[in-house]
Amino acid sequence: MSDMHDRRQYLSVVVCVLLLVGAGRSLSAQVPGVPSQGTPAPAVADPLGRDTPFGTVTGFSTAVHRGDFLVAARYLQVGARSQREIENQARGLSDLLDRYFTQPLTSLSRLPAGVVADGLEPDQERLPLTIGDRTVDLFLTRVADPTAGSIWVFSSDSLARVPSLSRSSQATWVERVMPATLVASSFWGISLAQWILWAVSIAAPLLFFWMLALVVGRVVRRRIADPTSRAVFTSWWSGIRRLLVLGLTLGAHLAVVPFLGFSLTFRLTYSLIGLFIAVVVAALLAWQLVSVAFHQASLRAMRRGRTETSSLIQFSERIAKVLVVLIALFSVLALAGVDPTTALAGVGIVGVAVAFGAQKSVENLLGAIFLLTDQVLAVGDYCRLSDREGWIEDITLRSVRLRTLEQTLLSVPAGLLSQGSIENFATRGKMLVKNVLRLQYGTTGEQLEAVLEGTRQLLAKHPSIDKDTARLTLTAFGEQAIELELFAYIMTSDVLKFFELRENLLLQVAQIVESSGSAFAMPTQFIHMRDEPAPGSVDLSRRGERMSVTKG
Repeated sequence: MSDMHDRRQYLSVVVCVLLLVGAGRSLSAQVPGVPSQGTPAPAVADPLGRDTPFGTVTGFSTAVHRGDFLVAARYLQVGARSQREIENQARGLSDLLDRYFTQPLTSLSRLPAGVVADGLEPDQERLPLTIGDRTVDLFLTRVADPTAGSIWVFSSDSLARVPSLSRSSQATWVERVMPATLVASSFWGISLAQWILWAVSIAAPLLFFWMLALVVGRVVRRRIADPTSRAVFTSWWSGIRRLLVLGLTLGAHLAVVPFLGFSLTFRLTYSLIGLFIAVVVAALLAWQLVSVAFHQASLRAMRRGRTETSSLIQFSERIAKVLVVLIALFSVLALAGVDPTTALAGVGIVGVAVAFGAQKSVENLLGAIFLLTDQVLAVGDYCRLSDREGWIEDITLRSVRLRTLEQTLLSVPAGLLSQGSIENFATRGKMLVKNVLRLQYGTTGEQLEAVLEGTRQLLAKHPSIDKDTARLTLTAFGEQAIELELFAYIMTSDVLKFFELRENLLLQVAQIVESSGSAFAMPTQFIHMRDEPAPGSVDLSRRGERMSVTKG
């Protein structure tokens, strides 16, 4: 039930962030009009994506594989060339990039200025091709387009080298290590050799890292002599081992993919999918690490008897998991093409409105933090909240949940509790027994002294009674009984244990009273009734008649 509640909280946080991002993007896309004073007009983005080196390379490759050479020509600094020459150069350049550009696509700059610290001119960007044992550089150049502004295109010098590089091309790594029959056969436009190497690039790292994880787990367990520490490591390692193996396998696989000879278009789509999966795996791994780490910290705090610290740890765990979800969410948005700065700007723009609309939620969140940091409450404490008593079952990001004596679940907003009164019975080191003993009239002085002396000796010898404050005193001769006051502290903070010890104490006091020859007074009530004659008449026979009723 608690896990489901936590998932709902995390899901609500994610939905809120998505709404904030959407609002930020909608606010950033204002209706065209007169710009505000001091704000420059935003630059028009190139519809073909040529404003960054990454957009130029990937856009060109996509256009060639789509067979749209008119669009592909717009990525080239063609000069005075015929359409046939442009088409041949585009095919040759695309083939060179597919076969010999083995750099990760993430190495291509997504910034309009490109890579500044590469030792080249500001309007140049290098594309290294690994052809056999040598490296050949092709270049992008930044030019001014009358409609799109400053864009990146393949330079005319690089295009002039394409025919000679195509004629002197050598076999790729896949063509060298795999049989020619597998290289020649294809399935879905990809050779069987590439499919086999693709499967091996997944299976081999998975098997290697799985065996490595088993070896590491066994070696470390054998070297830990302390059973408690060994159990902690086993719990921690079993919680993250599978996700760690999966993450390492995915990283090794994505590092090998550029060398398998896939086209840039395929690599672009595949790398995006792989990075999405990597973000999910990393988030799950971080989630599991947070769970294991905070669980061990909570157990350590409970062993030391610091329940309030344990509750603070559980609350901190929830906050850490929310941060993991938010980081993963912003990473996914960045991979999807949403500028994280735009999302953060949306959060800032809508933040004021959300602050007004979610005052109670923020108040409850801060209230829960204050309750835990002030060590007012802890999970498992017996408390009185909102005039109801029970045990604290959970402290969430919004409320405090109390399991009442009737076994109902009471949820009280944390903000309300932080401003109200809380009575925490679990903080007591001892619990008070205060009773008035009423002995019947007719008890002799000797019997009264026997009751006082016997009970005082009982309090002095009882192992669970605070002897410094325990007392039994004669307080009054009341209207119906002789009154003695029993005052004692039982040295326990456990409510159920207190009930048991109090019952045992009162039974022993009853035996002392009984052995002294006295008894407890019975409550007595006298009711006097009288018949009155009717107005204007005199009934001498019933005048003065009285009836006395005694109830015991």
